[in-house]
Amino acid sequence: MTEAPQENRPKSRGASRYVLALIPLLVFGGIAATAAKMLYDQDFHGKNIAEIPSALIGTKAPSLNLPPLEGSNLPALTDEAIKGKLTLVNVFASWCIPCRDEHPLLKQLAEDGRLNIVAINYKDKNENALRFLGELGNPYHAIGVDPNGKAAIDWGVYGIPESYLVAPDGTIIYKRVGPFDDISLKEGLFPAMEKALGKPVS
Repeated sequence: MTEAPQENRPKSRGASRYVLALIPLLVFGGIAATAAKMLYDQDFHGKNIAEIPSALIGTKAPSLNLPPLEGSNLPALTDEAIKGKLTLVNVFASWCIPCRDEHPLLKQLAEDGRLNIVAINYKDKNENALRFLGELGNPYHAIGVDPNGKAAIDWGVYGIPESYLVAPDGTIIYKRVGPFDDISLKEGLFPAMEKALGKPVS
């Protein structure tokens, strides 16, 4: 096989360096374009970027075996606490301001006997969590404490508050990143509940 002429080699190396230098710029450009599209969709098409897709949707919920919140008089958060029930798993903490904002809506949701609401108390202090519930009320049927955030990692939590709707068969069917508001309930949670229940939800 004939070797390439010596004079062509430096040019080839120079072109390779040029291509390598372009890679970070292309990656950055892709990220920027994605972010711009999300903002455009939110501003001009009314899309809610808090409805982040999850790889867990359509799969079985991660196993739950969290100890109870001591002093709450509520059971621990285990697989039994959600088995066979349409369940909203809400991740909250007393230090989370948006959690405080969405709490009244969770209390309203708790009035619907078809929905079982449970909580993962994320990286919180026991006494602070109890104070939070004492001030704002308790919509939960079970609370499990997650002091190190391990359960949150298993569930793919981005940030809190965050909520997952789990079907009676244990499949995750909806995810909400950020606090619930009237729009996210009407356009996100309620349609997912209706699909699971086969009945209208208001």
